[in-house]
Amino acid sequence: MTEETDWDEVWHLAQQVFVKGVPMELTENTRALLLRTARQVAIRDEEAQAALQQESTSSALLREIRRRIREGSHRVSGALLRCYRLRDAGDLEGARKLMEDLLAVEVVPLYREEAEIVLEKLAMLGSAARSRKHRL
Repeated sequence: MTEETDWDEVWHLAQQVFVKGVPMELTENTRALLLRTARQVAIRDEEAQAALQQESTSSALLREIRRRIREGSHRVSGALLRCYRLRDAGDLEGARKLMEDLLAVEVVPLYREEAEIVLEKLAMLGSAARSRKHRL
C-alpha cells in the first residue's frame, strides 16, 4: 500500500464527533474522506457506500475505521517490539512466527504490508546466517 493515508483527518473528525459531540455533517468532502479511509482499512466499498446514506450509519462507519486503525496499530507495534526482541536474541524462527500470526488476524493493508516487509527481512537474515554457517 503505497498511497498516503488520511488517518490524521479521520482522527480529527472522530474527536469532533465522538469527544466534542459535534454533529457529523455528511458533506461531499466528509463522504469522500470516509470512503477513502474505509478502503484504507479494508472495508468494502459497498459496505461504506451503504453506511454513507445517513448520519447514524456514517458515524458507525467512522467508529469502525477509527477502531481498525487504533487496534491494528497497537497489534502491529506490540508484535514488532516482541519480534525485534526475539530477533536480537537470535530467535529468528520465533520472530517469523510472530509476524505470521499477525498476518493471520490483521486486515488493514498498511499494517499487513509492514508485517510482510519484516518477514522478508527476517528471511534475508536467516539466509545470511545459514550462508555464514556453511562457509565455516
